[in-house]
Amino acid sequence: MKLQIKPLSDKIGTSIPLPYYATAGAAAVDLHACIDEAVVVPAGGEARVPTGIAAAIPEGYVGIMAVRSSMGIRHGITMSNGIGVIDSDYRGPLSVGLYNLRGEDYVVQPGDRIAQLLVVPVACPEIEVVDTLPETERGEGGFGSTGR
Repeated sequence: MKLQIKPLSDKIGTSIPLPYYATAGAAAVDLHACIDEAVVVPAGGEARVPTGIAAAIPEGYVGIMAVRSSMGIRHGITMSNGIGVIDSDYRGPLSVGLYNLRGEDYVVQPGDRIAQLLVVPVACPEIEVVDTLPETERGEGGFGSTGR
């Protein structure tokens, strides 16, 4: 299987790195900010940051885009929609919506690693409408119902 990447900017592969796996055990490729100048993610606000690429997610898979954990832990930056879902039939540009949970502005510099792209298999089960669902030990117990 291959993840095909199409550079949308002449900066990709020169001043802005192509997506890459940071370590041999990394599950996702790092995506970089493909911008000409710094972008401010205002305190309590959001900004959309282009990656300068498009990708062909293989059929039967989905691309899951998530913010880098260090950005969330160290700086309070998350993705404005939680995660990004990239369907296998989408071929447009990949952008990252960043949201700042903290009380001070966060600055994204050109080339900064801003997100990760994980490619995982997807199941598309046939939908069946039923009157009852199979019983389980947990049943309809919701949040906190397991006591943990």
